[in-house]
Amino acid sequence: MLGFAFACLTIATTGSLGAQSAWRDATARFVFSFPRDHASHPDTKIEWWYYTGNVATSSGRRFGYQVTFFRVGIDAAPVNPSRWAVRDIYMAHLAVSDPEGRRYRFDERLSRGGPGLSGAATDRYRVWNDDWQAGLDAAGRHEISARAERASVRLTLDEGKPPVVNGLNGISQKGARPGNASHYYSMTRMPTRGTITIDGEEFSVTGESWMDHEFGTSFLEPEQQGWDWLSLQLDDNRELMLYQLRRADGSRDPRSSGTIVDARGNSRHLTAADFTLTPTGAKYTGPSGATYPVGWTIAVPGEQIALTVTTPLETQELATTGAGIAYWEGMVQVAGTARGARVTGRGYLEMTGYKGSLGRVMSLTAGR
Repeated sequence: MLGFAFACLTIATTGSLGAQSAWRDATARFVFSFPRDHASHPDTKIEWWYYTGNVATSSGRRFGYQVTFFRVGIDAAPVNPSRWAVRDIYMAHLAVSDPEGRRYRFDERLSRGGPGLSGAATDRYRVWNDDWQAGLDAAGRHEISARAERASVRLTLDEGKPPVVNGLNGISQKGARPGNASHYYSMTRMPTRGTITIDGEEFSVTGESWMDHEFGTSFLEPEQQGWDWLSLQLDDNRELMLYQLRRADGSRDPRSSGTIVDARGNSRHLTAADFTLTPTGAKYTGPSGATYPVGWTIAVPGEQIALTVTTPLETQELATTGAGIAYWEGMVQVAGTARGARVTGRGYLEMTGYKGSLGRVMSLTAGR
């Protein structure tokens, strides 16, 4: 959901501070419409389309995947008429997790729009970066394809439940200052089928995916150091999204929030007071030197939910070279109780800001 924002915000600092007002802030009472709002919103500075999923072969072998497309505005109205003028920078990430093979493979793309090199359409949902792309087919299904040397995915996703708008009044507030917010919706349970390839081995898979689309102009503030985010699909046919923003002094930011979706697709906003996320003590130190809490407990008292989060593969740190950013993004499983009944589930966990350089990036880009 948010981890790739660090990469985008790093590049955003190359833009003109004075030009910030040229971009539209997220404002209350924004009315979503679909499929229109799957497409790009170029009047905002930052936008991403984020897919994660847990899939398996017919024999039960599990895989996880992440495919993310990112747009960050640099100059809303370039004076240079050339098609090579840099209005936006486009980035993309691909990652495949293979717990049985103890493998995690990732790659990245980074480019200007240029003459069709990468982009995001406004009249329909299609985003691309070189030969990586996501969009809707004629039947309204999401299609994702991304191929790298050591991993690739080619997947078709049905929308499943209707889109769920996160936050209140059409915005997801991330900071105290007005405008430090986004328009943010999720597709919480998308039936998925296709192929995943890792180290030259191709697997036919089916499963469920989660899609986030978020867009706005200013998100973060100097005292916010990072975040922990979870998207979970429970076996009682409910979904749960939670994120907590961590402040530099170690406290939890009051703008932390979440969403719970019932079996019929109805959603309820969760405030920071409605849930807790607590590390269990399980840790992993990645190649970047960052140490992540890879085990968590979740409590949502109002829903009588108590869960323990674990991962089948600790080594899911994505360390970029293009933007020099590291974060942990990977498949997880949960077990616990909901309203007195046993419940299990699967999902994705994202953790950012556990390395000092990320806190520096956050402060550089906050409050602009």
